[in-house]
Amino acid sequence: MNTLKAIANDWVPSLSVYEPGRPIEEVARELGFSDQDEIFKLASNENAIGPSPKAVQAMRQAAKNMHLYPDGGAFYLRRALAAKLNVPMDQLLIGHGSNELIELLGHAFLHKGTNIVMADRAFIVYKLVASSFLADTIMVPMKDLTHDLDAMLAAITPQTRIVFIANPNNPTGTMVDGAALDRFMARVPEHVAVVMDEAYIELLPPEKQPDTIQYVRQDRNVFVLRTFSKTYGLAGLRVGYAAAPKDGIDLLHRVRQPFNVNAMALAAAQAALADEEHVAKTRTLVADGLEYLCRSFEKLGLSYVPSVTNFILVKVGKGRDIFTALQRKRVIVRPMDPSGLPEYVRVTVGTKKQNAHFIRALKEALKEIRG
Repeated sequence: MNTLKAIANDWVPSLSVYEPGRPIEEVARELGFSDQDEIFKLASNENAIGPSPKAVQAMRQAAKNMHLYPDGGAFYLRRALAAKLNVPMDQLLIGHGSNELIELLGHAFLHKGTNIVMADRAFIVYKLVASSFLADTIMVPMKDLTHDLDAMLAAITPQTRIVFIANPNNPTGTMVDGAALDRFMARVPEHVAVVMDEAYIELLPPEKQPDTIQYVRQDRNVFVLRTFSKTYGLAGLRVGYAAAPKDGIDLLHRVRQPFNVNAMALAAAQAALADEEHVAKTRTLVADGLEYLCRSFEKLGLSYVPSVTNFILVKVGKGRDIFTALQRKRVIVRPMDPSGLPEYVRVTVGTKKQNAHFIRALKEALKEIRG
């Protein structure tokens, strides 16, 4: 008889499991679609135009050296980032996506008796990581589906070690501005590390991006997390980075595994970082796609949450039923009941073709579900 659960840490079986967006292959198998059936995945906020051509070329070049271990210190990528962000290299750490960095923060700061503070409609992985270190999570209600920084500040206790601010926020697509962040940072207690998760920040024009790197330069208790998965289209490689004061980066180095980012990811990320044309093309696609989707939702009489990202929440009524109906029409979106928003689905901005197919499928699905 298997006794693995009996000998495991007693809290592990009770941990929640993250529900990812469904892969195209899984949906195709389940619903019996053939290889010729085109399925539109608009569930995981991926870049609809794919990776930078420069990144693809860098991957091909790196493939020749896959028998060698990667650069454990990510020297060249950190050097490129340091120049772009105007921070020293020793204030940067490269991770296996932002998720690894969030876990490293748990290793460094969390244990039983401590807690984190987060918004109640923010990235659920924060809570999952806290639970894995036996730390508590204080969920603060959002205001108009946007972070309420004053309420989050008031929720901090002497046991709080991390406050997570996803900005722009997943899954709501909303954002707090630089002035609000400045007010928050001026009042946050010294015993708290502020983690600003900016996975989607590069999708905004530079003039609309809050200057959070200034807090790193000021040696504040802050970690700014960013990723190459979204704007740069490298989700399949899993590479992100943290910018923080030197002593914070040193802590994360002490709990990370060696060679945590593969050589192909390092090469692709460095090439993608330099491809401003691809970034501009991505921003244009997202802006045009959001405009089309919002206009279409209004024609359908559906309310939605205005978004600054490459995804948008739309209120469809029975979100899980619409999600299921859309899959039968070869569209994968994200149901929002796990995030406490059962009347919504989240849809990623796709290409013109993908967006148009989604709207046609949504019209049909709404008719079916509403009878």
